Amino acid sequence: MIGEAALADAQAYLGTSGLDGWLVYDFQRSNPIFWQVVGGPRHTTRRCFLLIPPLGTPTFLLHHVDANRLADLGWPIRTYLGLADMDAGLRALLAGRRRLAMEYSPECALPVVSRVDAGTIELIRSLGPEVVSSADLLQYAVARWTPEQLALHRSAGQKLGDVVQGAFAFVGRSLGTGAGESDVVAFMRDRFAQANLTTEEGPVVAVGAHSGDPHYSPTPETSVPIAAGDWVLIDLWAKEQAPNAVYADITWVGYAGDSVPERYARAFKVVREARDLALDFLADAHRQGRPVEGWEVDRVARRHVEAAGLGPFFTHRLGHSLGVAVHSNGVNLDGFETHDTRRIIPGVAFTVEPGVYLPEFGVRTEVDVYVGPSGPEVTTPIQGDVVLIGT
Repeated sequence: MIGEAALADAQAYLGTSGLDGWLVYDFQRSNPIFWQVVGGPRHTTRRCFLLIPPLGTPTFLLHHVDANRLADLGWPIRTYLGLADMDAGLRALLAGRRRLAMEYSPECALPVVSRVDAGTIELIRSLGPEVVSSADLLQYAVARWTPEQLALHRSAGQKLGDVVQGAFAFVGRSLGTGAGESDVVAFMRDRFAQANLTTEEGPVVAVGAHSGDPHYSPTPETSVPIAAGDWVLIDLWAKEQAPNAVYADITWVGYAGDSVPERYARAFKVVREARDLALDFLADAHRQGRPVEGWEVDRVARRHVEAAGLGPFFTHRLGHSLGVAVHSNGVNLDGFETHDTRRIIPGVAFTVEPGVYLPEFGVRTEVDVYVGPSGPEVTTPIQGDVVLIGT
């Protein structure tokens, strides 16, 4: 269930925002926010509603067959049977409430927030309340990390740094043996297990033209051997095997040779500079006490890549929110795929990962940033130069 501190944060936000409640809705796990609030997924088959008021105890409205699934949480449960009964239950639950936050984003501007179907939004509006986006509310209440989560993240980030260095060393030892992308993936997964790390998928090892695909993942059919003169991109993400652990996520690149050819070196330099400009922008804004929205950071990095003539090849947002899921529910650094106007607030974390993807190869450098009391902090190893593999 949502922790006492998070519930207090949600209600404090509601109390200062002019909202009369947060109505969290789910049907067959369509809204992961609902399950994050209640502490993990349960098996339910009908529509579930949870009203969190500015003051007082949250209340469920559940179908009779699902009521026992959430009874252990200790919050009051109102039940319904048929459609008319649900309608009456909603009218009673929402009586007197004029403005409600839900997982809705006007025109789906923020897909990560827009979890409730249009028909349900229409239903709630038909009962009288105005429905507004919960984007800022849910970030404040459930996307900020606890000190324990930050500690687990730091540990995972350090381990990922060790794994990626070990992977490049493994590649160096394997040059000329026929070992390929899939072999390096297997090596890294073994290291994850030894380090008590878990991940839903990955990691990614992409050689040559494969690295020009931002989401390439090797399969037995596509895996290619790694040889001298190859460009190698490694993207890895994982978290500690502990309750409520949060992800770390990094990307490094290397070249199998004694010196990096100019075409690789130039692209890496542009991407590294874009990353560092974004980090400097975040730090400067904190020193000045100036609020920053996610899209602004994307713009800083993207303008640098565009000025270098590589803009058309920077094909994704600058960074994504980190949390219990690797792509989480807080602010994204995005002015490209979406226009994320949420503010970057203390307690949230995200990646900074500019990249350029050419037909022959791709370059990405990725670090994680946590916003603490002293400002934004890079929490993972940061790549300064292309790794020279096998030297």
